This record gives sequence, C-alpha cells and structure tokens, in this order.
Amino acid sequence: MDFRDTPAEAAFRQRLRNWLADNIPRDEPDTDEGRNQFEQEWHRTLYRAGWLGLSWPRSVGGQELSPIYEAILNDELGEAGAPPAPGGFLGRAILHFGTPEQQAAYIPGILSGEVQWCQGFSEPGSGSDLASLRTRAERVPGGYAITGQKLWTSRAHWSQWCLLLARTDPTAKRHRGISCFVIKTSTPGVSPRSITQITGDRRFAEVFFDGAFVPEDQRIGPENGGWQLALTTLAFERGPADIGQVGRLRRRLRELDALLAKTPDDSEARARVERCHLMVEVLRLQVLSSLSKRLDSDRPSSEGSMDKLLMGQTDQLLAHTKMDLLGAGALLGEHPADLYEYFWSRAATIYGGTAQIQRNIVAERVLHLPPARRP
Repeated sequence: MDFRDTPAEAAFRQRLRNWLADNIPRDEPDTDEGRNQFEQEWHRTLYRAGWLGLSWPRSVGGQELSPIYEAILNDELGEAGAPPAPGGFLGRAILHFGTPEQQAAYIPGILSGEVQWCQGFSEPGSGSDLASLRTRAERVPGGYAITGQKLWTSRAHWSQWCLLLARTDPTAKRHRGISCFVIKTSTPGVSPRSITQITGDRRFAEVFFDGAFVPEDQRIGPENGGWQLALTTLAFERGPADIGQVGRLRRRLRELDALLAKTPDDSEARARVERCHLMVEVLRLQVLSSLSKRLDSDRPSSEGSMDKLLMGQTDQLLAHTKMDLLGAGALLGEHPADLYEYFWSRAATIYGGTAQIQRNIVAERVLHLPPARRP
C-alpha cells in the first residue's frame, strides 16, 4: 500500500505549510480563560482561511474533500507546533443523526467557531461504562426535563451549548434507553462548575441538571436511539488522525533527540529513544492504514480503537522518557512545560474511552472473540 501523498495532497500540504509559517499565533496567555479565548480565535482564524470543514458536505459549509486532507491539516499543525484544530466530533454527531433543520441551525456555528460547544457524556460512575449513565430526561409538555450530573465536561463553563446524553427509558436495556439532546448551558437548571486538575488547568467541569427543560425539537435522532450516536461521536474523538497526534509526537521526538545528543555515550538512553522512534512510526503507519479504510465509509470503524490504544501507549512512553532524560530537576520545577506534558500524558489511556474499554472493543468487534465469562 502506497501511503505517500498524491500530487494534489502534496500541493495542499505545501500550501498549508506556507500559510502556517506566517500565521501561527504566538504568546499564548497564562490564564485558563485567556487560553480558551486564544484557542477560539485560532479556530476562527483557521475557518476564515478555509482550513476547516474539509471533508464536510457543502450543504453545511464544508468542501467535500477526502478525510485525508483533514489528516494532513492535523499532521502539519502538530509538526509546526501550532494549536490543534478543533475536533468537530460534536458536529459530526449532528451531521450523521440530525435533521436538515438541525444541521442548518447548529453546524455552521460549530465549524466557524462562533459558538462554543461541550460534550455531556461522562458521569460520576459512568465514564468508561458510558451505557450505565443515570442522567434522566423525563417527558413533559413540549419536551423533556433533564435531571442528573455530568463530569469531566471540557470547557462546559465557557460553552454556550452542550451535546447531552440522557436516559429516556429506565426500563429498557441500558444501551437502548438513551437519547441525545442539545441544550443551552444558560438554560435555567443547568449549572457548570470548573474542576482544577493536577496540571493546574481548569478546562474541565462538572455540570448539574436540575429539571432543565429542553424542547422536543432539540432531541438529535430518535428517542432511545442515542447509543449509536454516542459510538459515532466517540469514534471521531478517538482517532489520532482526527486530533493530529502523530505530528505532535514527531515534534516531541525531535526534542528527545536533542536531549540525547547531550549524552551520546548513554547506551540505555539511546535505546529508549530508539524505542520511542519505533512506536511513533508504528502509530503513523497504523493511522494511515485506518484512514485508507475510511475512504470507503463516512465514519471511522471499530478498528480505530487499535489506533487509540497505540496512541496512548506512545504518548506516555515519550513523556516518561523525556522526564528520565531531564533528570530530577524536572520534578523540582526546572522544566514546568515538560512536567505539564508528563502529567497530561497520564490521561492518554483514559480520555475518550479507557485502554480497557478499547481492548474490549477490539476483542468483540474486530476480532469477534466470545464475551469473557464472569466467575
């Protein structure tokens, strides 16, 4: 299989590199609110320059190109050290399951960055086992009343809208009684509260719903049909090609090489860095293989869980190796950016679905192994 760029893809890549050389934003703010505004402005800059919505239908503001072009965009952003492109996976959910009216109402604002969204999926006790969620959506005149709690909701306290999963039929099998809604975070009864992480960031929040009303026309897809939407959304969220991870990891490899050059006779360090190079190359080839298969479909397959597993392992290996090369000073505050990177890497096998869940998906849906017997 030939993974090299076609002439058209190579021309696109070079045009993007030239644009990035003149447009990468500098001087990222120190505060959480400032960084959020900085990232939103970068989102709008990418959109105005025509770099977003590359594979999306023209009917919603896209360009109907191959998903390869979005992978090139994410790869080049990572290589250049630019802020990542917005994920867009919430818009994908509305694109695949929403009505034409809902698509016209919500997707333009998602693509342009003029409206900020968050994802109300995980809950206390229902993170990896998402199907066990307990937030309820009870029928009331004209719509639903939402009651419950969401956790680890990125940027909920800065967002105007939330894509929300809630249980509409508590008597159905747990995968079949879930529905999806979009709700304004300013709705009475919706209360986001930020969470401070080990890195010091406050980009995550918990969100409380106390009888918050959502109109029926803000349900996305059929009632009790939200599980398939959740799977599609997570498939786009998990893919390394969709979030530009390979390019960023290659950039971090160059930093490891520079550190190794200071101790060229350390054979153990050299072996560890060489393993990092190997893992990144394996991830790159796996991602390209997955992208090739996606050309015949409009969404990622369950094989994307293999990409997610490999991505988490590789991210943690590079971060751990760099801390070892830097020595004890990194833990004492001499390299705060690298310590932040290490702490953040610890979540790589948790966010977007834990490594354990990804292994279950690979076993059941890719290898078609029988379910494990419980004692």
